[in-house]
Amino acid sequence: MNDSVLAYQVTAGLAYLTLNRPHQANALSLSLLRSLQQALEDLKYRDEVRVVLLTGAGERAFCAGADLKERRGMDDSQVRQAVDLIRTVVESVARLPMPVIAAINGVAFGGGTELALAADLRIISATAELGLTETSLAIIPGAGGTQRLPRLIGPARAKELIYTARRIDAPTALQLGIVNRVVESAQVLPTAVLLAEEISKNGPIAVRQAKFAVDTGLSMDLASGLSVERAAYERVIPTADRQEALEAFAAKRVPHFQGH
Repeated sequence: MNDSVLAYQVTAGLAYLTLNRPHQANALSLSLLRSLQQALEDLKYRDEVRVVLLTGAGERAFCAGADLKERRGMDDSQVRQAVDLIRTVVESVARLPMPVIAAINGVAFGGGTELALAADLRIISATAELGLTETSLAIIPGAGGTQRLPRLIGPARAKELIYTARRIDAPTALQLGIVNRVVESAQVLPTAVLLAEEISKNGPIAVRQAKFAVDTGLSMDLASGLSVERAAYERVIPTADRQEALEAFAAKRVPHFQGH
């Protein structure tokens, strides 16, 4: 599927989602959001997809957040619907069963940062900036930013960034633990692809179950989280991939996982 506002392709077990509005800083228009939601709904059922890579077209912006030009023409009811759509799309990214890597090739503000926070891993350009800038527009982060950022870097640091609407550079984002790696601009997507390929070599059911265990357990006490981990482990025991791993180990060869 290709769209004027979203490029979507699957190659060798990797799915590429590219926000394709570079002249509008890849802002989240209603059209882009609907296209992205359709792609995410499709990906949810694609067992052959092992990792999703999410990025923006061009070098200037990953995603500048909501399309404020479009927003200006909306009444209160339409704003609520638009924010609900952003919230739904961001949550759909977070709930994909396979890992998602955000390749942050340029600035990511507001909803753009929230979109990146919904990914499992984040690679950022050395020249990019991040920021939950909503309070400077007299609103608050409404697509998970007030919940995901504190869980990632702690409440005090998150509150400072949200209250001040501060924009931070890539080294600061790395220091705070918001991103996994900072690379030169031309290396953002290639680095994300290498990381995706490293992940995709492992048992796909195991990777998905590991994601499920981590994400589900984060909202629980330790005892409950350990129960989730136990259930996730039970899911991988009867798989053919687990047997293949043991046979490959014994034969001193690379395992070939099929995802079943």
